[in-house]
Amino acid sequence: MSASYNTLKYYEDQAAEYCMQTQNWDVTGLYTLFEKYLPQKAYILDFGCGSGRDSKHFLEQGYRVRATDGSIAICKLASEYIGQKVDYLLFDELNEENVYDGIWACSSILHVERKSLPDIFTKMLRAIKPSGVIYTSFKVGNSDRIKEGKLYTEFTPEDLAQLLQNLPIPSKIVEYITNTSHKRSRPGFNEWGNYIIQKSTDML
Repeated sequence: MSASYNTLKYYEDQAAEYCMQTQNWDVTGLYTLFEKYLPQKAYILDFGCGSGRDSKHFLEQGYRVRATDGSIAICKLASEYIGQKVDYLLFDELNEENVYDGIWACSSILHVERKSLPDIFTKMLRAIKPSGVIYTSFKVGNSDRIKEGKLYTEFTPEDLAQLLQNLPIPSKIVEYITNTSHKRSRPGFNEWGNYIIQKSTDML
């Protein structure tokens, strides 16, 4: 890629505007997709929580939530919004085992470089309990793009399934749906792929 990017700097500089813009987006259908795989009182890691919109929803549903983000400014704003401390955590710093019932990674790990994603997915799979689930979303495609100084790594379902197949912890895609971006002014870059990935117990 010839264009330069600094995704964390973008979110640090634009934290207030970003949080304000995204707090009221309606993603009810995605909550439903995720929550049907969760037990009651599930423990959720909101991995790259942004404005705190989704953590707030999960807390209101009675789930236990650990919210994290890689921007210090966003952590502060999201903490105020959800009424709970948001932990500063970079994706590659996740180092837990069999802790969470589910990980919610909405529009977050798509900012990770393609070469680093196998390691990040392995850390996420290690952090969830047997049969736990991960929700994540990527732009649909097979390119690495720079927009507004942010990196976007795209995936098709086939390519993501191949990535998961090569990881040391077995898992599979159990749900896949698409939806369009709120930013409809970007033709050709609006479709999101939404995935539920379940950790397999076959080799655990």
